[in-house]
Amino acid sequence: QVQLVESGGGLVQAGGSLRLSCAASGRTFSTYVMGWFRQAPGKEREFVAGISRSGGSTTYADSVKGRFTISRDNAKNTVYLQMNSLKPEDTAVYYCAATMLRSSSRYESGYDFWGQGAQVTVSS
Repeated sequence: QVQLVESGGGLVQAGGSLRLSCAASGRTFSTYVMGWFRQAPGKEREFVAGISRSGGSTTYADSVKGRFTISRDNAKNTVYLQMNSLKPEDTAVYYCAATMLRSSSRYESGYDFWGQGAQVTVSS
């Protein structure tokens, strides 16, 4: 079992940057593939980015490719989401998630553990 806590959300102007962090409890963080999802008001939760256990492989949704970067520090039990060139349509609650699958999944059902979410608001 792993517990996940997101931080780093907030209000930013369009074109700005934010970095989200997700701290995980437990000693087995490096055995989990990690992902970031987001849910905008009135919309379903959607995949944003995923990262392999070692951090050597990443995948992104087309809508954020080239603007967002997912990374992890297994020594600190933390996964990050660096968000640059933010747009108003990036406004959402962002969730980190962990899975024991061997690779990232773009589907919620592929993840076993979830954080509580962090609000990101991008003003125009």
